[in-house]
Amino acid sequence: MKIKTTYIISTAAAVALSFGLISLSCKAHGGSANVAFADTSGTSAVPANALGVTEALQSTFRSVSNNVLPAVVEIDVKEKKSVQAPSMDGWPFFFFGMPEEGQGDKKGNTREYEQSATGSGVIVRRNGKTIYVLTNNHVAGAASSITIKLNDGREFEGKLVGADARIDIALVSFETADKDITVATLGDSGKVQTGDICLAMGTPLGYFQSVTQGIVSATGRSGTGIGSISDFIQTDAAINQGNSGGPLVNIYGEIIGINTWIASNTGGSQGLGFAIPINNIKNSIDQFISKGKVSYGWMGVSLLDISAVSKDYKKELGIEGKNGAFAENLFLGSPAQKGGIQPGDFIIALNGHDIKSTDQLVREVGGLLAGDTATFRVIRAGKEMDVTVKIEERSDKIAADNTNLWPGFLAVPITDDIRSRYEIDKKVKGIVVGHVIEKTPAAALHLRSGDVITAVNDKKVSSVKEFYDAMNSAGNEIWFDIYSDGHTVSTNRYKLNK
Repeated sequence: MKIKTTYIISTAAAVALSFGLISLSCKAHGGSANVAFADTSGTSAVPANALGVTEALQSTFRSVSNNVLPAVVEIDVKEKKSVQAPSMDGWPFFFFGMPEEGQGDKKGNTREYEQSATGSGVIVRRNGKTIYVLTNNHVAGAASSITIKLNDGREFEGKLVGADARIDIALVSFETADKDITVATLGDSGKVQTGDICLAMGTPLGYFQSVTQGIVSATGRSGTGIGSISDFIQTDAAINQGNSGGPLVNIYGEIIGINTWIASNTGGSQGLGFAIPINNIKNSIDQFISKGKVSYGWMGVSLLDISAVSKDYKKELGIEGKNGAFAENLFLGSPAQKGGIQPGDFIIALNGHDIKSTDQLVREVGGLLAGDTATFRVIRAGKEMDVTVKIEERSDKIAADNTNLWPGFLAVPITDDIRSRYEIDKKVKGIVVGHVIEKTPAAALHLRSGDVITAVNDKKVSSVKEFYDAMNSAGNEIWFDIYSDGHTVSTNRYKLNK
């Protein structure tokens, strides 16, 4: 057994020695064998002029990163949360941290816990010893404590200056007398174009001070899926968890956006990252500092995205091929009603420039100040006209109160498909009630989706156009004739109090 073992070892040693000799031979006579070594220096296959262009681009990325990264921070937050827990006492539940009987509130037992999270931010302003950091509302808006870490390792206690969920931004601050705090330069996102080179910076997945590079994939993307009113910049620069609140930077080292969300099936970057354009944020920074919140202009109209309606609808309203926003409902007593805007109006321009979508109109009205006078160009019954409205400040309480939202439903034209779906007799003419909103006048009149309105104040209507004409020309008291389940009845009378 020992001899066999010795033989094997000796053979292995001989093989190793032979391999070493061959290797040395090949290294000594490089041209005598087809062997390449990683440490062998050779001439670059890249032409010098092409390499020079690449090196210049690399130098640009280095310079931008070196200049901007000192202004990029990590934001560590703690947020208090409450969870409903079963009302159970004794063993074995206390082993698992579940509350005992009587620990909750009157509505049931609750357990409070503290949740930690990490996001990114960028320093955008200095006022004496106060340093202001811009980030997302979903990063710091509900934080009970905030810690801000600079790129050199220094840590500061942060304070929430203001937050706004509609645009998903927040401003936090910290105090320091240090003079070496880098403040980022804000660019002009209005100049951003598809194909522009950009860099995304932040702390993705906890990796501090990371930079990814890509291009602007698109501009003007809608963010309705996350409840934001921004027209996002889309980029393929990798954005992952923790990048939220970090800056999107152009090749000049200017901040053109704030990274905020990704479209992903896995939670990781798939080349679909979105940033809030910095032009949407600049005024908000001033408002946060001066009054701790963002004030929005309000006209008092509930808008419907025209892309959601059928060709038949557009034809009846006379807006085929038009871009804009449809005034589905309006608030009684609102600036819009006082100025003369009516349900059924199709808004195509604001202060002389075209409106292409509902989101655009919401953003631009929101950017107006209380007291501003705005001119809206509308299509009403197929004709264009201008309406002047004095803007007021938006109140969340008023905007959420449906009791004054008139009429409180969408008027839908009767098509063959609608007749079949709701079993409407072919002789019946009018409009179909769609999407009745709770607590609105329509709900108070007991209208139901699928009802057919055949008359307004005893005036027969056979199309959407005729319905809006009749409703908007009525006085302070309105009632409808309703066809439902083979019967025609009149609703109660509703007093508008215009």
